[in-house]
Amino acid sequence: MNLKGKNVLVVGLGKSGFASALFLKKRGANVIVNDIGEEAKFIKERDILSKEGIQCIFGKHDKALFYNQDLIVVSPGVPVNTEPFISAKNKGIEIIGELELACRFISTPIVAITGTNGKTTTTTLLGEILKEAGIKVFVGGNIGTPLIEYADDDSADLVVLEVSSFQLETVYHFHPYGGIVLNITPDHLDRYSSMEEYAETKMRLFERQETFDFAVLNADDYWIMRYKPSVLSDIYLFSTEKEISKGAFYRDKKIHIRHPILKDEVTINENEIRLKGLHNMENVMAVAISALELGVDLNVIKRVIYDFGGLHHRVEFVDEVDGISFYNDSKGTNVGAVEKALAGFDRPVVLILGGRDKGGGYSFLHKQIKRIVKHVIALGEAKDNIYKDLYEIVPVTKVNSFEEGVYTAFRKADKGDVVLLSPACSSFDMFNSYIERGEKFVEIVKKIKAEVNV
Repeated sequence: MNLKGKNVLVVGLGKSGFASALFLKKRGANVIVNDIGEEAKFIKERDILSKEGIQCIFGKHDKALFYNQDLIVVSPGVPVNTEPFISAKNKGIEIIGELELACRFISTPIVAITGTNGKTTTTTLLGEILKEAGIKVFVGGNIGTPLIEYADDDSADLVVLEVSSFQLETVYHFHPYGGIVLNITPDHLDRYSSMEEYAETKMRLFERQETFDFAVLNADDYWIMRYKPSVLSDIYLFSTEKEISKGAFYRDKKIHIRHPILKDEVTINENEIRLKGLHNMENVMAVAISALELGVDLNVIKRVIYDFGGLHHRVEFVDEVDGISFYNDSKGTNVGAVEKALAGFDRPVVLILGGRDKGGGYSFLHKQIKRIVKHVIALGEAKDNIYKDLYEIVPVTKVNSFEEGVYTAFRKADKGDVVLLSPACSSFDMFNSYIERGEKFVEIVKKIKAEVNV
């Protein structure tokens, strides 16, 4: 792809947009960056880009700016089904994302992982196994480091990439050697018109795969199995509900693995795995299958799986106060994540929900709430919607601040109960990220403990 002398507009000055702009400039493109946000939020980025001769325009998307381009590179958080993208596309201007831009400059084989939930854990764990096996691996994508930053290097043996549905909206030549889809549950329905559209976008992961590639799919997921016939690569399945002949399944507290490279079925004992919860058994199965397919020795796979402790802000134990256990699942930003978090508990739960609503409602949680939740604390912009969807099946208390929510949850809990922050919403009504929200939760729990112990 020759960029020299081309006019390229980068839309969105997040992490991937910033990296894309520098990459494009380095290859001789005439680059302009456009972000609808306020300039004051991007002073550091603007100053760095300005030194490289890259103009930044803030506050609005101007049609004339879009029409004057040979190529538009859009960041994942920016929807392309709006003006002026539609008009630019109708004029024949190519619109791609950072992921698509990067893959056009990369020759390293890619294993791409998507799913509504669990993709960060799965990406991280697979990366750790490959490193332990002595494979030079780049781990990135939606997980942290944009792929475009690796495109300047392209020297690893393998790329392990977390991929979001937003990134998959703007791929055309993206061709991962391995593809993993963990689950497809309601999320981002403020961006997609239906679950069908959301699922179809997720399954674009396999659009360019051929018979010599491989796919790892959740056999228990309705939407994945609905679109499975369109996957042309070598398919492995995993399940917590039924026996699988090629792939892995969970039964009697053990993961059973069946892979052509193995002479016999092998098992991994759940009680030796530090990750807890049925959802994490799914993640482990997907990783084990993929690692075997990539030629990693079974003993290495088991050793890393047993040692892996999980991620911050993902059903993470915080502390115990007066016999009440606090868990931080701030990364649970959709109802599917909350469902899986609740499934891991067998004690009564006081559940803290809320933040910025993502569409789709909260009725998806009814089954788990009826099973284990004794009270819901509803907060943030979504609190009225949460109350409307849940008040008939569980007591719901609406609160006016995050701190009030945590204190109220503590008062509603009894000794032996769990207080779980698993919001089912994004953090952006009150916080800059789920990380900031999770850290605030930990801070408040410490404050509560200090007051109780006075």
